[in-house]
Amino acid sequence: MEHKEVVFLLLLFLKSGLGDLLDDYVNTQGASLLSLSRKNMAGRSVEDCAAKCEEETDFVCRAFQYHNKEQQCVIMAENSKTSPVFRMRDVILYEKRIYMLECKTGNGKTYRGTTAKTKTGVTCQKWSATSPHVPNFSPEKFPLAGLEENYCRNPDNDDNGPWCYTTDPDKRFDYCDIPECEVECMHCSGENYEGKIAKTKSGRDCQPWDSQSPHAHGYIPSKFPSKNLKMNYCRNPDGEPRPWCFTTDPQKRWEFCDIPRCTTPPPSSGPTYQCLKGSGANYRGTVAVTKSGYTCQRWSEQAPHKHNRTPENFPCKNLEENYCRNPDGETAPWCYTTNSEVRWEYCRIPSCESSPLSTEHLDVPVPPEQTPVVQDCYHGNGQSYRGTSSTTVTGRKCQSWSSMTPHRHQKTPESYPNAGLTMNYCRNPDADKSPWCYTTDPRVRWEFCNLKKCSETTEQVAKVPAAPQTPSVESSPEADCMLGTGKGYRGKKATTVAGVPCQEWAAQEPHRHSIFTPETYPRAGLEKNYCRNPDGDPNGPWCYTTNPRKLFDYCDVPHCETSSFDCGKPKVEPKKCSGRIVGGCVANPHSWPWQVSLRKRSRHFCGGSLIAPEWVLTAKHCMDGILVPSFYKVILGAHYESARDQSVQEIPVSRIFLEPSQADIALLKLSSPAIITAEVIPACLPSLNYVVAGRTECYVTGWGETQGTSGEGRLKEARLPVVENKVCNRFEYLNGRVRSTELCAGDLDGGSDSCQGDSGGPLVCFEKDKYILQGVTSWGLGCARPNKPGVYVRVSTYVPWIEETMRRH
Repeated sequence: MEHKEVVFLLLLFLKSGLGDLLDDYVNTQGASLLSLSRKNMAGRSVEDCAAKCEEETDFVCRAFQYHNKEQQCVIMAENSKTSPVFRMRDVILYEKRIYMLECKTGNGKTYRGTTAKTKTGVTCQKWSATSPHVPNFSPEKFPLAGLEENYCRNPDNDDNGPWCYTTDPDKRFDYCDIPECEVECMHCSGENYEGKIAKTKSGRDCQPWDSQSPHAHGYIPSKFPSKNLKMNYCRNPDGEPRPWCFTTDPQKRWEFCDIPRCTTPPPSSGPTYQCLKGSGANYRGTVAVTKSGYTCQRWSEQAPHKHNRTPENFPCKNLEENYCRNPDGETAPWCYTTNSEVRWEYCRIPSCESSPLSTEHLDVPVPPEQTPVVQDCYHGNGQSYRGTSSTTVTGRKCQSWSSMTPHRHQKTPESYPNAGLTMNYCRNPDADKSPWCYTTDPRVRWEFCNLKKCSETTEQVAKVPAAPQTPSVESSPEADCMLGTGKGYRGKKATTVAGVPCQEWAAQEPHRHSIFTPETYPRAGLEKNYCRNPDGDPNGPWCYTTNPRKLFDYCDVPHCETSSFDCGKPKVEPKKCSGRIVGGCVANPHSWPWQVSLRKRSRHFCGGSLIAPEWVLTAKHCMDGILVPSFYKVILGAHYESARDQSVQEIPVSRIFLEPSQADIALLKLSSPAIITAEVIPACLPSLNYVVAGRTECYVTGWGETQGTSGEGRLKEARLPVVENKVCNRFEYLNGRVRSTELCAGDLDGGSDSCQGDSGGPLVCFEKDKYILQGVTSWGLGCARPNKPGVYVRVSTYVPWIEETMRRH
């Protein structure tokens, strides 16, 4: 122990290379830190601010804020671990990753966490204190070693890792129990691995996660913000035994990576339960029977079912005996069964009884985003809004108000009892310009919601055919409304939402600015003091204000009404029930207005989707080889299969087009255009090669076989999670049968499904503010069987053929 009395050569905290400077920071949009030690300075870019933070000598810079419109940096000594975080417009908080981590790399010489106890539980002595022990390592002698407070550190590069002087007079120092960061190694099954290995175990290069070439996939980084899907680094987003990646080899879709296991114990996974809480990831009870009564197979055995969910592959999941567990992110605990005919099944675990006033807020379910329809709008600034929309302007899901993950906050139902903070619905508890919410993306603290302001007058909806497309309203100087985010807005509004006049863009008083000027943005229409959106702000047009105390604010520019009937936007709010068509629920009448019924001899035999007034998309196999258009009619606007609704339109088919590569998809041209009404509205086509992210909640509809689950004769709907093709092609599911031009969707525990008579019908997924037709019901192994999700033609693959066929004919 005498080596602690020797003053070692100071090891400086090594800075990363400037090219990777921002990799050393965690960033959160819309977050502002309350900091006492801070400096304000000009900064033309984020990189400029990061350099200033690195160069600071008056204090240790742990974080900085970048204010885009102000072109200003605020560098700070605190971070979100020590100071409160508030929401603020147009600001991004960057926090040094090293000060956020509670783990060490190597021997922990750069560890800057806040652990302050030894491995035996003794509290550490402050580094600046001289009692009970006079230190050789102090902040004055080693100013760059991070010797702050009484936190564990390794100022002398000790091979045994971080240590501290103790508050025990009989024990001068001791080591601390700091886990390894999952950078050079992985804990458990590598679910939290954040290293930079980007080759598979066979030496293949990894495909970037944000690329769809050579392999299209559903693990889209923006849809899985908590999975850290950066660059082409190996990751484990789906509960595999270890990290993996899609490869750049067209012949090898994906492969595991060779990541070594960490030698230190993994961090605690939190409390364990003898009952079901959330998805049951921390269930440690002894139930060993499935919901159908089958006895569970032992996890360590390979008979009757071979598998890789073993105690060795999942060392942190407590796969002991044959107890039900959830090692891989399923919806509930499950097990392999001792019945050779049933591979696996969910278990029936009693639910934990939790107090409705629990302060933990860790297991609050986040409901799916709700669909804002035309009637769902807000008045004034939206403080009175009590609708069910829960999607932001960029399409992110809202975080539940009663949840503290991923963002801790003070806007709780208890603190604001009259603000209607229910579920994760958009609200305006603090009188902002419009309803907003915290998001489920850890990198974006909050955003305004994707809601329109209610019109002053109620417009009558005319039942007329859809008008032809016209040039953008924003290109007209007379239009004083905006499309989208208003980047092309050229109207003459010149006051903020608070009624404050705008400062002229060319002026420098009362606010000096240099970025957004007529000279720097000559194509942004920065004339006079009109509201504009030169930086593509998702919240819409803004301006610098004439209030010296408020640099900028947003403007109240209404959205242009492009059409009485926009594609993918039903006039009746869908019910959005869980379960699938077999076992789903009866839909609200006319809430899926693109659904059509294909008739042969006046009998329903298949479904389809209206995608334009004259065009219906369906499955090729529905034609059954009979390509005589006169055999078929299309029923639109129906809720009852008998088509007795007054809104029904019956139109013969005039032409049939089959996709030339023999895909299970067909286009039907109607003999006359459908009349677009509140009950008959086309679905939107997806963008070319768009891939729906795994676990996305989508919806199927149809009049098909219900297998005695009620609702026969009326249109049924069901909510289905998309199952990524990599998962769907596992042995226990569809065993490699699903092609890249298809997608899977379904509840793996069975009990509900699309079925006979639903073929050709739509699988639609909600994106931002409309429903997109992502799939055509194609095939499945039976109906509603466990572990056998339905398969749908991936519409985005065939968009060029669809658009070209409609254009030419």
